Order: sequence, then structure tokens, then C-alpha cells
Amino acid sequence: MDKFEKLTGVAAPLPLINVDTDMIIPKQFLKTIKRSGLGVNLFDEMRYNDDGSEKPDFVLNKPAYRSAEILVAGDNFGCGSSREHAPWAIKDFGIRCVIAPSFADIFFNNCFKNGILPIALPQEQVDLLMKDAEKGENARMTVDLEKQEITTSDGEVIPFQVDAFKKHCLLEGLDDIGLTMAKASEISSFESAMAMERPWV
Repeated sequence: MDKFEKLTGVAAPLPLINVDTDMIIPKQFLKTIKRSGLGVNLFDEMRYNDDGSEKPDFVLNKPAYRSAEILVAGDNFGCGSSREHAPWAIKDFGIRCVIAPSFADIFFNNCFKNGILPIALPQEQVDLLMKDAEKGENARMTVDLEKQEITTSDGEVIPFQVDAFKKHCLLEGLDDIGLTMAKASEISSFESAMAMERPWV
């Protein structure tokens, strides 16, 4: 998993509440078990017309936000089903941080496991960041995980909270498999000892 330390990039404003996982990545794209290739279908029904052409008014289709790395969204982001394809699609598009007043629990935890930093902030602070994001590609935010700070394009600093263990995992690039492999030597020693003590197992 890619490490997340400090990110400076364009933030896209998505002022919608209750954005569910089917809106993030519709069910017809859940056939794959690969984490790559889903970014093109992120927010598919909002991004494309029935004929496959882009809807020019959708934020990620606008030139200023095509390379957005931060998403500022409304309350209860990621609700709905528990599909892990939702953070896969967000990450594959290039977004590494999602900021909202609240998140659905399963989506929130899946983000951390896939190298995405979800930040929950009070509504008034999200409103401030939403206005900053609406300035376009020249308004770049910085998200510093080590310092737990967001810096707006105008230099205003907003602190945020994050679980210490989840922060450690993001900073070190450790998903569940990585956490297990970090204990590889201890696991190997245990297995060797068990083989000596219980050769019949």
C-alpha cells in the first residue's frame, strides 16, 4: 500500500449528502477483484450520459478538477453497501483524501486499508474547505498527516483528529497484509518452535 504522509493538490467540491457506495461505483462494475481500472467508472452515473459521453457539469469532468487528489463532500459519505470497490475506485482515480462531516463506518475503515485518508470535520470547517475547493485548480490544499493539519489555499490551518494506529498504518503504508508481514520473523520462529515441540501436527 502507498504511504500517505503529506499531500498538496487540487480539491474537488462535491456538496452532496448521503453519497452512497452505489453512487461512488455502481453495482455493474463490481465483477472485478482487481483494485485497478475502476477510476474511470468513479461516480459513473453522475459523470456520464447513457451514450457514454461526459456530463460537462459534473465536477470531476471540469478541466480544473480532472486531476483532483482531494475530495470535499457532504455528510454521511460512503453510506450504503460495504463494497470495498468504492475506495478502490476513488484511489484509482487519483483521490487520496476525502473530507466530510461524517462517514459510514465500513467505508471509513476501508479507506484506511486502501491508502486513503478520510477526515471528519465539523460542518462549518467543511463549508470553509468547500468554498476553498470551489476556487478551482489554482487553489491547492495541503493535507499533512504527521502534523494532522489541513492548510487552505489562503494559508488557514485546520487541525484534524485521526486514530493513532490508523495514522501509523497510513504513514508506513501498511494494510492488513503488510501488518502481518511485519511480524514475519516472529511467525517463522513460532512455527519452527511448534514443529519441534509438536512434529505430529
